[in-house]
Amino acid sequence: MKHYALEDFNDGEVEMDSLYRLVNIAARRANQIAKPENRPLIAIKSHKPIIIALEEIREGKVGYRIGDVEEDDYEIG
Repeated sequence: MKHYALEDFNDGEVEMDSLYRLVNIAARRANQIAKPENRPLIAIKSHKPIIIALEEIREGKVGYRIGDVEEDDYEIG
């Protein structure tokens, strides 16, 4: 299994400002990928949803936007 660092996610379009935000976004996306009606946005190399989610974030396919404290959300696409 590949090891990821926060620096791995700061070279693309989406820059992660904290490890907590990265974990939160990856967990939400992994929950979506685990559902049978959702498909990954990238060519998969692993069958583990969390690895797929991290790769999608690293490639800039999944991002986030910051709104009010209660309205933080993330974008797919």
